[in-house]
Amino acid sequence: MDIPAHVFREYDIRGLAGSELDEDFAYRLGMAFAALLDTPPDTPLVVGRDVRLSGPRLQRAAMRGLRDAGRDVCDIGIAPSPLAYYCVFQYRLAGCLHVTASHNPAAYNGFKMMRGRDSLHGAELTRLRALVAQAPASTHRRRGRYTQRDFSDAYIAHLAADCTLDRPLRVAIDAGNGPSGLIAARLYRRLGCQVVELYCEPDGRFPHHHPDPSVAENLRDLAACVRRERCDLGIAFDGDGDRIGVVDETGTVISPDMLLLVLARDLLRTHPGATIISEVKSSAQLYRGIREAGGKPLMWRTGHSPIKAKMRESGALLAGEMSGHIFFADRYFGVDDAVYAGARLMQVLAAQHAPLSSLLADIPRMCATPEIRLPCPEPLKFELVEQAITHFRAQGYAPITIDGMRLHLDEDCWGLLRASNTQDALVLRFEAPNPTRLAEVRRLIEDWLRPRLA
Repeated sequence: MDIPAHVFREYDIRGLAGSELDEDFAYRLGMAFAALLDTPPDTPLVVGRDVRLSGPRLQRAAMRGLRDAGRDVCDIGIAPSPLAYYCVFQYRLAGCLHVTASHNPAAYNGFKMMRGRDSLHGAELTRLRALVAQAPASTHRRRGRYTQRDFSDAYIAHLAADCTLDRPLRVAIDAGNGPSGLIAARLYRRLGCQVVELYCEPDGRFPHHHPDPSVAENLRDLAACVRRERCDLGIAFDGDGDRIGVVDETGTVISPDMLLLVLARDLLRTHPGATIISEVKSSAQLYRGIREAGGKPLMWRTGHSPIKAKMRESGALLAGEMSGHIFFADRYFGVDDAVYAGARLMQVLAAQHAPLSSLLADIPRMCATPEIRLPCPEPLKFELVEQAITHFRAQGYAPITIDGMRLHLDEDCWGLLRASNTQDALVLRFEAPNPTRLAEVRRLIEDWLRPRLA
């Protein structure tokens, strides 16, 4: 099978449904993934999907491949990805295969997989690609069994028991027509909240806006709803429910690193000295805030799979990314679950008896750019990052090289240059206390980079 190079990414599989990802591909993927599992075949594998119109066909084909390879499957139907993760951890299942393209446009689809409790990524996905490209193996002598089960009630009960609130809140939620609309409103009402629903009807065409809460434009309707309905906060979910976006009671977007700081401060009250992880794109104010609250901040590589692995290695209780992935190992499974993160945030807010905006009022306002993505082919993108590190070291700087190059002019003024794991692109981001310093650090890195991309 001829597989486009971009379909197998660093953390998952994504491509255009029908042309790049069809039923033959899904069938082969099911058979190949079964070969990577090391649990007994009668330990079920959870298989679900998001709301995309191509999802049922791809899910059926993947399950057929798994079963022809002898693997038992448990079909959970339409569900957020974190519900599949919950099933794996709570019921000690073999892993999961979830049909989703996350926040990609409606024409795309894809697959996220866990082998046991570990996300499949990196070299394992490269190995999987080789297996998919081969002709499927002959049918296993034992055909796997098929069961169908709805775990949503158990999942909601588990989260509700963990996240009791000191007072009822009024919350607006925007599910972006993704699967989280089936879960979040039920859970938050069970917690005693008044819930205003926005775009909670599942619709794989995503008719109202792109299901990506990391883009401020996609939170515009939620912000307006919060102001109009006088809500305490607004919570948005991406296309498969593992990433969160938040607006405060004024309709102001809270950046994911500052959301992580709110959660970290609360956690450190009961777990002083805890390790909390974020990534190289996060604000210096986050890392300072964690230290000042008595925690141990740890900067790590971008990507939900590397961060999950680092959490297990370091014993961190909380982690988060600028994309909106929030991971709790405190009272939870160390996975990225936006519905759960929203409940934990509401628990913090209800206990404070103060507006959400006040919880960050002491943090200095910084000037920062969004992610800047510049097209750059492989392997040039990696070569340029290495050249930049060598150049700036020779100039007397001490760049942080955990993931690309994070160059600090001082504690609060920095610039980032890294190679994207998911696109043929370089990623830049800059932060400084004022526009003058921001322009200075941008000029330093961009002036070096510009002639090399010409």
